[in-house]
Amino acid sequence: MKLGLYMATQWRQGADLGPELANLIEQVRVAKASGLASLMVGQHFVSSPLQMFQAMPLLARLAAEAEGMQVGPGLLLLPLLNPVIVAEETATLDWLCGGNAIIGLGLGYRQEEFDSIGIPFKERVPRFVEGVEVIRKMWRDDIVEHRGRFHTLTKVQASLKPKRPGGPPIWMAGDSEAPVKRAAKLADTWFPSPMVSQDGVGKLNALFRETRAAAGLAPAAEYPIIRECHVGGGTGNALDEVREPLAFKYEAYASWSGASGFVPAERIRANFDTFAADRFIIGSESQVVDLIGRYGERTGTDHMLLRVQWPGLDQKTVVRTLERLGRVVEKLK
Repeated sequence: MKLGLYMATQWRQGADLGPELANLIEQVRVAKASGLASLMVGQHFVSSPLQMFQAMPLLARLAAEAEGMQVGPGLLLLPLLNPVIVAEETATLDWLCGGNAIIGLGLGYRQEEFDSIGIPFKERVPRFVEGVEVIRKMWRDDIVEHRGRFHTLTKVQASLKPKRPGGPPIWMAGDSEAPVKRAAKLADTWFPSPMVSQDGVGKLNALFRETRAAAGLAPAAEYPIIRECHVGGGTGNALDEVREPLAFKYEAYASWSGASGFVPAERIRANFDTFAADRFIIGSESQVVDLIGRYGERTGTDHMLLRVQWPGLDQKTVVRTLERLGRVVEKLK
C-alpha cells in the first residue's frame, strides 16, 4: 500500500492566510520525510463558507519540496476549464516535478460554480468527455486537429509536451456506476472521493476492472483513493481530537450538495460517527495500520491519499499526524 498526502487547502472565512503557505510547505517536507509518495490538492470555485487556494499555482510552488513524489491536482473540474490550458499547464507541471505529474479530473457537482463561470450544468458530461480527448491530443500529437461540439483546433502545436511520453496518468473521479464505467474507458484509473463507503469502493472498483477488461484495456497501474485520516496519540477517542474541524468540513460539503446527489447530506447530519466509521482512517498508530490493511484487502486499492487537516485544525496536530504516518508507512512495508 502506497500512502500520499491529499493536502487541505481550505480555511474558514476570516482566517488569516498569512502563515498558511509556510504551513503547507512544512507539511510537504514532513510528508516526504515520512515516506509519503504523492501529493495532491483539490479544486473548487466560489467556495464559501471556505477560503481556498487554487490547485495549479500552488502545486507549482510546492513542486520543489515534493521532489521525487507524484504531484498533481486531485482534481480539476474539467467542464469548467479550457482543455488546451489544462493540457499545457499540466505539461509544465510535469517538467517541474521531473516527470512525476498526475492529473485528476472530475465533472463538478455544484450549480453555483457552473453558473458563475457561465457553463450550462447540463453540458458537463459532453464537455468533460471532449475535454479529455483534447488533452490527450495535445500531449500526443505533433500537429493537433480537433473539431468537436465545444472546441476546434486547426493544425496547432502544443507549446510543450509533458516530460513523460504520452503525458501524466489521468485519474478520473466519480462515485457511482456511470462515471466509473466512463473512467474505465477514458482514464488511466478511477479515483473515488472520501464520500464513498468502504463497501462502495470495493463494488465500484470491481465494476471499473470488469468494464476495463470488457473494453480490451490493460489493468490500471494503480488503484488510488482519498480518505480522511487522523493518527491519534493512543489515548482516548482519536475522532474526538479532530471532531469539530472535520464535522465543520462535512457540514460545508452538506451545504454544497443541492440537488446533485453527490453529497449524502442526510447521512452526514443524521449520525456523523457512523458516517465516519465506514469511510475515514482514524485511530491510534496500530489501529490506522490495521484500517489501511483492511481497506486494501476489501477494496482493491493500493494507493491511499490521506487528508489530515480540515478548516480550523492547528498545524501542530497536522504535523504530528504526518510524523506518525511515517511509522505507519514502516509498519506497512
